[in-house]
Amino acid sequence: MKGIILAGGTGSRLFPATLATSKQLLPVYDKPMIYYPLSVLMAGGIRDILVISSPADLPAFRRLLGDGTRLGLRISYAEQDRPRGLADAFRVGRDFIGGDPVALILGDNMFHGEGLGQMLARAITLASKGAVVFPYRVANPQHYGVVELDEQFHAVGIEEKPEHPKSNWAVTGLYFYDNQVVELAAGLKPSKRGELEITDLNNLYIAKGQLFAMPLSRGFAWMDAGTEEALLQASQYVAAIEARQGLKIACIEEEAWRMGFIDTDQLAVLGQSLAASAYGQYLLALAQRHKNIRN
Repeated sequence: MKGIILAGGTGSRLFPATLATSKQLLPVYDKPMIYYPLSVLMAGGIRDILVISSPADLPAFRRLLGDGTRLGLRISYAEQDRPRGLADAFRVGRDFIGGDPVALILGDNMFHGEGLGQMLARAITLASKGAVVFPYRVANPQHYGVVELDEQFHAVGIEEKPEHPKSNWAVTGLYFYDNQVVELAAGLKPSKRGELEITDLNNLYIAKGQLFAMPLSRGFAWMDAGTEEALLQASQYVAAIEARQGLKIACIEEEAWRMGFIDTDQLAVLGQSLAASAYGQYLLALAQRHKNIRN
């Protein structure tokens, strides 16, 4: 399976902080925001990843992530010259996707919880039969795309920001699709706001009986860091967990090492390149502990 991170948009809700940089490059506590969705794809074993952003912001993403080789990944880039809706990612990424299934994650979404890798593995299996969404219970569903579920938690309908929501299950910014998504997205018509809506795409899968819902349990945290308040809350959450556990969330170098994409010596090299920071010292300590255990 291939992965797409959609990191476009103007970030206008965060002006003036995003007047000179992409929202997805802002820090969430101790690391750039894009590390969080990237680490999710990596936890699912996805190593071939496309970053979609604006022409102005792509050079900064390239400086940050490179071609992915240092992490055992293959990272490529594509331009979206203006926001055209989430489903436009499958048009922009058509050549990248080729004949493969694909996961799409939004560049400002964060997921954290025990068993994330196992959940993603199950989703990859389900996506061979259609599409998978990951609903999350929220207190204010009218602000989100809302999915209606039957008693077996099968998706029966999705509405975008409904005035009278039929459930409290918000559709999060993580989606898995089989390869028919390429043609389905190509046939979408722009909505009243002139965008290709991911809700319209997902409803096509519902009409086929091929949209599977994997609700996130109470033990999971999902955050959309698209406003000042949400960005602060996300940073506070990460800071609290990392301080209490002594473990980092969305540390892409550690994720690459734990997934077997790189070895311990490579992890140490990455840590040394960042050794002036607490982040780099964390990587060095991680590599050293493993070497001590191994010896």
